Amino acid sequence: MTDSYFFDTDCLSAFLWVREESILAKLYTGRIILPAQVYSELRKVPHLQARADTLKNSGDLRIESMEAGSPEYRDYLQMTTSPEAGMRIIGRGEAAGIAMAKHRGGTLASNNLRDVRLYVEKYKISHITTGEILIEAMDAGIITENEGNTIWADMIRKRRMLPAASFSEYLKQAGRRDK
Repeated sequence: MTDSYFFDTDCLSAFLWVREESILAKLYTGRIILPAQVYSELRKVPHLQARADTLKNSGDLRIESMEAGSPEYRDYLQMTTSPEAGMRIIGRGEAAGIAMAKHRGGTLASNNLRDVRLYVEKYKISHITTGEILIEAMDAGIITENEGNTIWADMIRKRRMLPAASFSEYLKQAGRRDK
């Protein structure tokens, strides 16, 4: 219950775009970590940065940096500039989240499976996606399945890439429904 959650830009933005970041605050209050690289990416969309700042000011989210030259920073640089054989160069937000989760312990929150999967497997990092967060919120009684469908549809309207057409379909794919 004390794990930190290291969010990349896409996963956090899925909730910020649809004004549902309160779900994250209820599930992970005080345990949401934004790598400085992710916060920098949010600056490109001022209203998303403002929503993240609200979470920060309420104590639900922290922005953290890596120390230059530290092992986690060296891993970050490798992932973003010159990965080892068989690995791919990935974005700064994903790389920072992976490096922090690897060295500090905790869970990576990322939807970008194509970029993060090999690193998550290699470093044996706990990982969660937007869909899994919504399931956790439903299980905790924060949202209903119908509310999850509304949130999911809103996320798709905001061009968030999700693995199913609806939350109900995602639940079915995850083996959570019989329908």
